[in-house]
Amino acid sequence: MFKTLEELIAIIRQRKGSSSEKSYTNKLLNDKKLIVAKVKEEVTELISAIEQNSNKIHEAADVLYHLMVLLEANGIKIEDVMDELKKRQKK
Repeated sequence: MFKTLEELIAIIRQRKGSSSEKSYTNKLLNDKKLIVAKVKEEVTELISAIEQNSNKIHEAADVLYHLMVLLEANGIKIEDVMDELKKRQKK
């Protein structure tokens, strides 16, 4: 299950180094205003989907993808986020 997330992270990092203008991910990585706007939009869509009890999985996937791109665009490694979450676990 988490292999898919790891693969997504690898693809995002690969696109970060790419010069392909055909890549949506690359476009988002290189336009911080656009990726921030997309994350806000996708979170709003997820909240709406939850409230309407429809299309929740699709919208949640969009939020995760765009959040991962936002993190990478700003030099925040998911590994560091996961380490922080681990620190917060109650024993």
